[in-house]
Amino acid sequence: MAGTRITNLQSVGKQPPLILPHQVTGAAPGTVQMRIKTSQSSGDRLSQTKSMVLQDPDLPPRPISRHRRNQSQHNIGGAVESPVVLNGEYLNKAKISEGGKKLRKNWTSTWVVLDTDKLLFYKDSKQEALTNLKPGCSPDGMDLCGAVVEWTTEKSSRKNVLQITTSSGSEFLLQADNYHTISKWHDAIKRIADNLSKGAAGKASDKPGIRRANSTEYLPRHGLPSKTLSLPRPAPESLCTKEPKPEHRRSLMFKSSKLNYSMSDSADKNGVKNRLKKFITRRPSMKTLQEKGIIKDRVFGCPLLALCEREGTTVPNFVRQCVEAVEKRGLEADGIYRVSGNLATIQKLRFLVDQEVVFNLDDSQWEDIHVVTGALKMFFRELPEPLFPFPFFELFVEAIKTKECKQKVQVMKKLVLQLPKPNQDTMRVLFRHLQTILTCSQKNLMSTQGISIVFGPTLMWPELDCGNMAVNMVYQNQIVEFILIESPEIFGLQKN
Repeated sequence: MAGTRITNLQSVGKQPPLILPHQVTGAAPGTVQMRIKTSQSSGDRLSQTKSMVLQDPDLPPRPISRHRRNQSQHNIGGAVESPVVLNGEYLNKAKISEGGKKLRKNWTSTWVVLDTDKLLFYKDSKQEALTNLKPGCSPDGMDLCGAVVEWTTEKSSRKNVLQITTSSGSEFLLQADNYHTISKWHDAIKRIADNLSKGAAGKASDKPGIRRANSTEYLPRHGLPSKTLSLPRPAPESLCTKEPKPEHRRSLMFKSSKLNYSMSDSADKNGVKNRLKKFITRRPSMKTLQEKGIIKDRVFGCPLLALCEREGTTVPNFVRQCVEAVEKRGLEADGIYRVSGNLATIQKLRFLVDQEVVFNLDDSQWEDIHVVTGALKMFFRELPEPLFPFPFFELFVEAIKTKECKQKVQVMKKLVLQLPKPNQDTMRVLFRHLQTILTCSQKNLMSTQGISIVFGPTLMWPELDCGNMAVNMVYQNQIVEFILIESPEIFGLQKN
């Protein structure tokens, strides 16, 4: 080929790329030839130039300068890609941990912006909130260096939840209803977090230069654009290392403090145990406390036989007081024994009874008659053994199944006479009182069936919770109702 061959360049919108003569096989020095564009990888493609100046073939080729738009062809530390910046989008955010300390999860809708090295959280999506922030009103941020990004289904019942654990031990949750949206944020945040961690590790090393991707050639640091070198300050190596679970990091943070106090904690525990043992061995007996008057015998929850023996009667005094008060001012009360009284007032009355404090049920603080009836029902419910003793439960159930009425009355009367004296006398007083309640049924709106529903499970229950509870309740109600109706015959009472 002699001389310089010139093609018609006017038919092309721009000057075709050139290739140096010494790079073409068989080309003579000093000649200019058209460069034939071949399909090569983007990393090896030469930049186009308009210069026609030939280079001396005897000199080694000069390194080709890269334009800034080709920065994506380089990796810092071998793996850093170009930063991905998301301008912003509304996501649901919740901070569940700060420095290893758990926080209450509170979801808020936040305008999230992904910067080159951190996540920014704004309260508003307006442009002035992103660019012209007032002094002291900087947005909340999250440093992504050393952060762990992963999907989670355990920290929230919501769908599409993303968990970010920072190097300081703080944990954030991001969520969006649209999976495509949160997936885009997951990929972008994870990419930046990984790049920052690897970039920080590479910057901390003592390598002479930065290696180009897919090559063993090292490029000088001053040859890279300034924007590429603006990496965040590397965090400590232990924090920038990605760990599979954030719990490991949290345990490392508090490991030293646990070791420092483990010995003192064990010593304190041993001291407490020794003091408790001495206190238990030296404490006075129940009998001594009762003799000194420190602990008094209870009324509520005390066995009926023991209570009557202590009071020297066959009917507890509290039962007589309640019956007299109800018959004095509560016979015409609507729903007597069915309506519940104030529980706090009932407990106050119970406390006074247990402390054997002198009280008067006609006092104004016991003005509500339902408080008195509630306390009486509570007394029977808290008996260790019900008014109908445990051994007689099945006997009364079999007696109520008797079909012939007169025979049923005789069987019931025989069972009542077999009861202990306190049970028999207390039962007689109670059922006589309930008969008096029925005489005013037109005003208090109480019937035998209504009273039996109230007192059935209150006066009798099986010793063991075996069998069908619903069936037992039916028998309880039927037994009390039948005894209430036939109480004049069973207890020898005078008919009202």
